[in-house]
Amino acid sequence: MPQNNELNNMPRHVGIIMDGNGRWAKKRSLPRIAGHREGAKTVRRVVKTSGEVGIEVLTLYAFSTENWKRPKEEVSFLMNLLIEYLFKELDELIEENVKLRAIGDLTGLPLDVQDYLQNSIRKTTNNTGLILNLALNYGGRDELMRAIKSIYKDIESGTVLFDHLSADLVDTYLDTASLPDPDLIIRTSGEIRLSNFLLWQGAYSELWFTETLWPDFTKEEYLNALKEYSKRSRRFGKV
Repeated sequence: MPQNNELNNMPRHVGIIMDGNGRWAKKRSLPRIAGHREGAKTVRRVVKTSGEVGIEVLTLYAFSTENWKRPKEEVSFLMNLLIEYLFKELDELIEENVKLRAIGDLTGLPLDVQDYLQNSIRKTTNNTGLILNLALNYGGRDELMRAIKSIYKDIESGTVLFDHLSADLVDTYLDTASLPDPDLIIRTSGEIRLSNFLLWQGAYSELWFTETLWPDFTKEEYLNALKEYSKRSRRFGKV
């Protein structure tokens, strides 16, 4: 396990593509939902570790805009699992000073999920520690399209001048407005792609991939990813 002095150059914002729940279950001849339930335990572990080491923002890719294409039974289970997670973890999130946020087209979620999510966000609104940012019904392209439409409406109404368009202005229309861009994006399960995750915000993110399936992603491996990040030199196009 990395020592504290090995984690001096910490990322402010870590994004994680939590991949491999289904394959974890298949390897054990279990239903896919068993993998998702086991993966929820990893979420708890990673959230706790992030708070311990001083990460400011942790964005978890929990449900993408493409995930609606999965079998209805699996989608329903994932929605109920989210409610179950919030129900079980909310008190501890509050106790650990974690502030809950969510990005994505939240209006597309079932009404009971929206209600439970917003209630949980309200109850943690005054917390000042780790920001746990759940990406739900989220897709990078969808986020950009929603931002473009909002900018277009504001240009039409005169609220925004066309000549004032800039990357900084676009940032304010994104779901992640007020959050720093992700310094490090982690993906589990061996897949080496972003899969529509934080496309704009991740332009200069460091990427870290592992063969480990999400339910098997340990605290030690997470700390090793942070240690690897701390050794990298980020030049943002400069020499």
